[in-house]
Parts: sequence; structure tokens; C-alpha cells
Amino acid sequence: MLRHLTCSLAVSLAAASTAPAATPVFEPVVLEDNSCRVAVYAVTLADVDGDGKNDVVAVTENKVLWYRNPDWKRHVVIEDQTELDNVCIAAHDIDRDGKIDFALGAGWLNGKHLGTIQWLSRGKSLDEKWTVHPIGAISWTHRMRFGDVLGKGEPQLTVSPLNATAGKGGVELTAFTIPKNPKSEPWPREVLDESMNRMHNHWHLAGPGGGMATVTASQEGVHWLSGLRALGVHQLIHPGATGEKPEQKGAGEIKPGKRSDGGLLLATIEPMHGNQAVVYLVDKPKQLGGVDVKRIVLTDQLKQGHAVYPADFDGDGDDDVAVGFREPGPGEIKGPALLLFENVSGDGTKWEQHVVDNGGIAPEDIAVGDLDGDGLPEIIAGGRSTKNVKLYRNVTPRSK
Repeated sequence: MLRHLTCSLAVSLAAASTAPAATPVFEPVVLEDNSCRVAVYAVTLADVDGDGKNDVVAVTENKVLWYRNPDWKRHVVIEDQTELDNVCIAAHDIDRDGKIDFALGAGWLNGKHLGTIQWLSRGKSLDEKWTVHPIGAISWTHRMRFGDVLGKGEPQLTVSPLNATAGKGGVELTAFTIPKNPKSEPWPREVLDESMNRMHNHWHLAGPGGGMATVTASQEGVHWLSGLRALGVHQLIHPGATGEKPEQKGAGEIKPGKRSDGGLLLATIEPMHGNQAVVYLVDKPKQLGGVDVKRIVLTDQLKQGHAVYPADFDGDGDDDVAVGFREPGPGEIKGPALLLFENVSGDGTKWEQHVVDNGGIAPEDIAVGDLDGDGLPEIIAGGRSTKNVKLYRNVTPRSK
């Protein structure tokens, strides 16, 4: 039983399960319960206090919060310092001082869809609110991530809007280069692609020849991108869901993972806000123009699927897939729920479903990482409608 929690320090542990070895097992830790009325849009991990352990960071409509590992005390980064609503965040040492900063997207659902893009620098102590510095704006800004997609030797901030950029035919997937003095100099921008729409997410991964590529989930399906527009590679991996209406087509969420045979695994939610969790087994990701792809539907019983994350949750060397959906669905697991699909074959051809949380959170976003140093990754989920943040400690028994 979870006790009632307060906003000052909201931590509770459930009893550990006695599941067999290698079956993923989780203990919920409530960082923020719904009494605090915090509608969470995004979560991520970052070592905010510089102690070598990742902390939990949550984005709400008007705040950025962080929870210190391991006491999970709540701290405010900013509050009412950006255009409503904050929607996405990415951690990086932007000013090169050896400490983590954040890029933040805002102006989301306030009726204007301004898509403001800014970064946050800390004060003299972590007790002070951080300072907001403007970077630029792209209407409908929805997701952001750091990665050296331009091959400059230092990560750029890549931003994907959800809908067509104002005055354009499609989404301007844009890379912003960090200037020498990011507080005073403009951030140069370069468009990576502008041919897709309803791009719900993008992710970076190693590309052919050691460079960095980007995978995207959009109405047009799952794509692999590298380089600038026509100068680089733009390949359709798979069209995704194939409904009759535009909103029933393509993919909505995407993240890459690994398989035991060394091949690439791409995990998606399809279509955008859809009913399917899908994995793609990409056997020849470097042979662009002739990629072999196998599509496997993990479940079609989601409603408002909104989060997916591959990781090796059971420590067997291949990635499993965490999936979140944010409204009660038609299946046996009504939800909203956080599910985990165990990669029991290793190569991604056979999967087993486990329930991490059924009804306790409506995952708007999830993040994954090893927070206690035991080699197994935890899951962090943020609920927008349930207004809570939960950490699921990975207590999977190790096989002897």
C-alpha cells in the first residue's frame, strides 16, 4: 500500500516481488503525487548537483523541477519564467563550465503555438531559480535532443515541431549550433529536413561511418536521416500504420535499441497517439537503399499510446521495451498503464508482456537509466492527466 504523500517530499516503496530470476521486477517510488497538481509533459535524467548520480527532471506547464538522487527531494529550476506551456527538455553542458544546463521548449498549448526555444543556466547555488536565455522559435516545437548531427565535433540541439512550421509545407527538423558565447551570441540554425508532418518525436543514434544519424516518427512513417536535406541520406524504413485517414497513418514515438544478434531494433508507438506498440528489426541499417526490415506488433490494445523506451531491463544483453499509454484501453490491461515487453528470444522475434503499473499513472513521457548503480536501468514516468511522477526501481533478480 502506498501512503498519502505531500509535495515537500513524496517517496514511498512497495514490497518487492518474488518473481523468478530474469523476469523484470519493479518497485514504485512516488516522487510527486496528484495532490501537488503537477501536470507533467516530459521527464529526463541529468546529474544536476554534480555528485556522479543522475537525478530526475520533470517539465510541467509552467515549471521545471528536479528530484535529487537518492533522497528525491524536490527542487525548482524555473517557475513562470517561460511562455505557457513548457513541453520538452534536453540536458547538456551548454556554456561549457562542466555543469549540466537545460534546453527547453515552451509556448505549446496556449493557443499561440509560439514554439519558443531557450536554455537555462544555474545561479550561484542550486537553491536559486535558474536564468532563461532565448535561442529562437519554431512554431509547434514539440521535441528536442542534443547530438552531433552536423559532424562538428560538438553536439547541436535538434528540434522537431509536431506540425508544419509556419509558412512551410512540412516540419522543419532543425539543428541549432551552440555559439562560443551562448548567452550573448545567436545560435546558428540549419534545417535537416522539411518533408514530413505530424513528427511526434526524433532520436539520434550512431550512423554509417561513425557519424550520427537521426530516426524520426511522423505521419509518413519511420525514417532514417543523416546530413542536410538533399545533401544527406533520407530513407524510409517503414510507412508504419496504414489507416485510411491521415491521423491513422505513420508513427508517433520512436527510440532505438539493441538485439542479441547485433542488429538494430527500433521501438515505436503507431500511429501518433495510437493503439499499437511496434518493434522493427532492421538487419542491415548500414546498407542504405536496401534495408531489410521486419515489423512486429507487440500489442494493439493501447489507447493514446504516448511513450516507448528500449533498454536491457533484465540484464541479459539485449533490449526489452517499456511502453506507456495514457487512457483506459480495450484490452485486459485497461490502464492507463506502463507495460514492459521482455525480449525473451534476444533477437527480437519473441516477446512477453509484463505489467509495471496499471491505473497508477497515465504516462505522458518516460525516461530510463540506472539510478542506483546496480547495472539495471530504472523507469521514470510523468503523468500529465494523472499529475504525478513515479520512479520504478529495477529490482530484477540476477540469474546465478
